[in-house]
Amino acid sequence: MELACLDLEGVLIPEIWIAFAEKTGIEELKATTRDIPDYDVLMQQRLRLLDEHGYGLPEIQEVIGTLDPLPGAADFLNWLRERFQVVILSDTFYEFAMPLMKKLGYPTLLCHKLEVAENGQITDYLLRQRDPKRQSVRAFQLLNYRVIAAGDSYNDTTMLGQAEAGILFHAPQNVIDEFPQFPAVHNFDDLRQEFLKASAVHEA
Repeated sequence: MELACLDLEGVLIPEIWIAFAEKTGIEELKATTRDIPDYDVLMQQRLRLLDEHGYGLPEIQEVIGTLDPLPGAADFLNWLRERFQVVILSDTFYEFAMPLMKKLGYPTLLCHKLEVAENGQITDYLLRQRDPKRQSVRAFQLLNYRVIAAGDSYNDTTMLGQAEAGILFHAPQNVIDEFPQFPAVHNFDDLRQEFLKASAVHEA
């Protein structure tokens, strides 16, 4: 039995924080796990910037409502679901992701939650667990699934390493250079081929 695990932002949907940074003009909010490997450092920076500029969850959700999945993402996801069980493993938050999950046909998503005050201020974030992507892959393997995983950032690399096969997709050059053990592709056609190559069940 084979399971496909995908990152979300940068793989299937746009980077939400980058979209919000472009809307508000706050350049520092463009930083992602492609730039800052330590997720806690990154999130503390984000929460500080939101407080400094007076933004909360409603403003972020307003921007999210204008976003669509990346071109070709929905078709790729449908193709993948015909061949594998599929789980999205993300360091986003349910409060951010659900409008875009609707546009992708509500795939299974494992991610985190936010603590939000009545006035919409984001006061904290609640991790599902430490190193959640790798731990999820490990749990699936304990259920006798063979896992093929794809992601684009530093926070995906432990997941890719734990999986039976890991693929970098849309990754920046710095991540590709630091993790040459993973094949790196940049479009959905090539990603399909990498999944087929990594699969123990090849198509005729």
